[in-house]
Amino acid sequence: MHRPPTGFNRSFISFVVARAAGTVAFQMAGVAVGWHVYALTGRAFDLGLVGLAQFLPSVVLVLFVGHAADRYNRRYIVAAAQIAMAMVLGLLALGSHDGWISRDGILGLLFLVGIARAFEFTTLQTLLPSLVDQETLPRALAVAGSVRQAAVISGPLLGGFLYIAGATTVYLTSALLFLFSAGMILSLDIARSRTPREPPSLAAFFAGIRFIRNRPVISGALSLDLFAVLLGGATALLPIYARDILNTGPWGLGMLRAAPAAGALLVSLVMVRFPLRRRVGRTMFICVAIFGIATIAFALSRWLPLSCLLLAVLGGADMVSVVIRSTLVQLETPDEMRGRVSAVNSIFIGSSNELGEFESGLTAAWFGVVPAVLIGGFGTLLVVLLWARLFPELLRHDRLKAQT
Repeated sequence: MHRPPTGFNRSFISFVVARAAGTVAFQMAGVAVGWHVYALTGRAFDLGLVGLAQFLPSVVLVLFVGHAADRYNRRYIVAAAQIAMAMVLGLLALGSHDGWISRDGILGLLFLVGIARAFEFTTLQTLLPSLVDQETLPRALAVAGSVRQAAVISGPLLGGFLYIAGATTVYLTSALLFLFSAGMILSLDIARSRTPREPPSLAAFFAGIRFIRNRPVISGALSLDLFAVLLGGATALLPIYARDILNTGPWGLGMLRAAPAAGALLVSLVMVRFPLRRRVGRTMFICVAIFGIATIAFALSRWLPLSCLLLAVLGGADMVSVVIRSTLVQLETPDEMRGRVSAVNSIFIGSSNELGEFESGLTAAWFGVVPAVLIGGFGTLLVVLLWARLFPELLRHDRLKAQT
């Protein structure tokens, strides 16, 4: 099997730049879509539908996407998905400019984005371990995470600023960034593994689920992150907080969406300098609990600077959990299984963001915006207590290292 190169080479740098460009594009589009839909309807439930429209394709396609990532050229899959998202954003720009786009039209196009995103998000995770060696991987994940969080900060801010010129400008800029990212991905120099690939079969499709289920540390970390994001995520409700509770505009929404990434960036930079070495399981549980507490405090805040600070704390705590979970998955998964395991991982983590948005929109429609966020925060703390009992192996896990 091809041995990944040591250190941060040109392909690793190109990968990080491509991922940053794609993340900026996705975050900018998220700000525009959220404000656009809420301006059209004024209903919290419709903001939840934005997340659901992007979540459903990832669930339907999860097994197929993972199998495709393990059998076909991963660079081509990522690039094709990003080009598809650019085309959909072009349609959103056209509909916004000409004024014919409706809520249902936006949701329909977001469903197409969800299909492309399922392929992109899953396959993108499989590329990094091919660019660095195992010893460098935890630090590479932290570096890539730092750059990604910088993109998550700048994306909403740029999207909120450009929205002053209209949704069309944001959609077009996002489309161009996705095209640039696709070009960078295609330039990566990755030697293909000589490990034989499994022929298509039902057993091969479900192999990723079996792999995770048989490893309590991985299944515990993934499910803990899943429920934390599902219950504690208030991203879908930020347009309502910005306009109706904090009395600000699109620029304020951009600040709110960027705040978690600002906290995550700061924490990831610290983790690059001081990598986690001991008691990683206990650290993960503590950080998820901090995530829940910060969510509760954010729900009660009525001052924009304090709300941004609390979201930054929330994002920093989540970043620690993400690095631990990502490193555990990557180090313990063989390359020939990485696509299918990453597909399941994308359901647990990536798609849970969209499902969490739907949950937030639904509970906000039932109970009100502030109670919905409070319920999510307290629910996260309850999950931490339950998972500490259900997954003692994860709680006691000490080091991040490859299993022998």
